[in-house]
Amino acid sequence: MKRVVVTGIGVISSIGNNLEEFSKNLFAGKSGITKITKFDTTDFASKIAGEVKNFDPEFVINKKEMRRMDRVTQYAIYVTDEALKNSKIELDKVDTDRVGVIIASGIGGVETWENQHSIFLKEGVERLSPFFVPMMIVNSSSGNVAIRYKLKGPNFSIVSACASSGHAIADAYNQIILDNADIMVCGGVEASITPLSVGGFIALQALSTKNDEPEKASRPFDALRDGFVIAEGGAVLILESLEHALKRNAPIYAEITGYGYNDDAYHITAPDESGEGPAKCMMLALKKSGKTVDDVDYINAHGTSTKLNDQMETLAIKKVFKDRAYDINISSTKSMHGHLLGAASAVESIATILAIKNGIVPPTINYQNRDPSCDLNYTPNSAVKKDIKFALSNSFGFGGHNVTLAFAKYE
Repeated sequence: MKRVVVTGIGVISSIGNNLEEFSKNLFAGKSGITKITKFDTTDFASKIAGEVKNFDPEFVINKKEMRRMDRVTQYAIYVTDEALKNSKIELDKVDTDRVGVIIASGIGGVETWENQHSIFLKEGVERLSPFFVPMMIVNSSSGNVAIRYKLKGPNFSIVSACASSGHAIADAYNQIILDNADIMVCGGVEASITPLSVGGFIALQALSTKNDEPEKASRPFDALRDGFVIAEGGAVLILESLEHALKRNAPIYAEITGYGYNDDAYHITAPDESGEGPAKCMMLALKKSGKTVDDVDYINAHGTSTKLNDQMETLAIKKVFKDRAYDINISSTKSMHGHLLGAASAVESIATILAIKNGIVPPTINYQNRDPSCDLNYTPNSAVKKDIKFALSNSFGFGGHNVTLAFAKYE
């Protein structure tokens, strides 16, 4: 079977607007969580988020184009541009009929939706923008990236809540395995720090309300965790068949060796407390990778900082790894950059790849109070040097969607 490698990475988040900045802050354990500045939070119980700071896409997207794109699509083009550049792909020298795009989002152009709905209520239907629909639909990111870079291979988008970009990466891997493409641009983007989005998650009682100390609010696996911190941004990975990558002497960050995905079939928002679905999902990723529980050096956890998720994920890891669960380094990088919803898996995949590439396990910051039900090694507060040859990255979404991606050091 074909081998698939990661040859390019692009990322934007609350802890960095490029790969270098993201990597530096990731391993330093720096929080990107701050008070929300995008709208007035006076009446909001949660007033904090992982906002992207000083975003300037003008070197990639001109002002006219920006006016016709939701911020979520601007993020998609911005991170794709970085990923293509550091992959050293010369698009005029590859068969672009065999270069595909799968960029996911959980919510898509919600900012456009809210703005246009406000105009509709105040000024009527005649004042709606002709760009309303193409700006807000989820597949706009994949479409716009393809149009910009003339990529004519498989192209679609996936929506599965917080598992969306995990599914996108897994299916991009499949496109190469099935010989539908040589190169896939894949990942996820989210721009959901808006009044309606934040308000909706507040109504679900899902968000942290530790507003006085934003940088300490996201605290996965800690006994005093009280909800996740919503965040924005995104990430794109360039996946490529090993044969194609070697032929063009491409840089190789890591190898993607397999995946698992399934569903809890339990509840639309709550995880199955037994952890059965995520446990089976991790086992599927191991099976597809031809690996065993003894091969896993690191797990990038979904680790949302909610009571039920962190307890459930801990139990799922124990079900798979038994006594060895206590020996594996685990971390939730959401403690630093927050929860990027549909883009979470893509950003955390990059964190996992960087851990493998640099031989450093990123920390779970803000871990201060031990929870008896969360008693594994979450790499608390400080990064740890470790030779990581094989790692898993978990993502779980509303609807019971589970995805585990498997990455290995390229050898």
